[in-house]
Amino acid sequence: MRNKIVLITGATSGIGEATAKLLAKHKFRLIVCGRRKERLKRLVVQLGQETDTISLSFDVRNKEEIFSSISSLSGDWSDIDILINNAGNAHGFAPIQTGSLDDWDAMIDINVKGLLYVTKVVLPRMVEKSAGHIINIGSIAGKEVYPNGNVYCASKHAVDAINNGMRIDLNEYGIKVSQINPGLVETEFSLVRFKGDKKRSGAVYKGFQPLVAADIANLIHFIITQPAHVNISDMVVLPLAQANATIVKKDTQ
Repeated sequence: MRNKIVLITGATSGIGEATAKLLAKHKFRLIVCGRRKERLKRLVVQLGQETDTISLSFDVRNKEEIFSSISSLSGDWSDIDILINNAGNAHGFAPIQTGSLDDWDAMIDINVKGLLYVTKVVLPRMVEKSAGHIINIGSIAGKEVYPNGNVYCASKHAVDAINNGMRIDLNEYGIKVSQINPGLVETEFSLVRFKGDKKRSGAVYKGFQPLVAADIANLIHFIITQPAHVNISDMVVLPLAQANATIVKKDTQ
């Protein structure tokens, strides 16, 4: 029996990259996806020392690129066992009355529509064989709304709803659907949100121990290695210092 094939979006950094590296050690066959071609090339070389790995370069906002890239897979590679919808971003941190339309479009296009596009092209084969596993990376922002989070929170609430809807609709086909909702994870997330402002983004994670990408990768590995009859449908994970979306115990010294 061949090793399972896993497709990971947003694999060139953060949670996606950490997950790819961990799954490679456990000999899952990997399809790593992202926009940044040079990073993808380096990642394939690195992961290729551990397991069979190929890459697809596309922007999850572009449905034509997605369908063309994933549909180009041939042989075993077209038979994806596990889809990890990881690609997602926050753009801006402004109250609703001064929010940027471009930021709103980016978050909805990446976090919601991108997830749907990728799932749409991967699902037919899973339905056909009545097997598969989809893991959607949500956020604590999909469970709560916080000041200045408005549209980002809305996009992650949509992921939460889509995840639940997927699980209902795919139940009859024996396809597992899971969601992980992290709190504060130290990745490029805040750097993107604050438009490259390193001082502002760095301050988000100061004074406490945040989660790191490897923590979420470990949970993904745990979820996909459960027995066939076990589906972990929804998981919220926070650093010890974080109580909810807005309460974080920080060292003020």
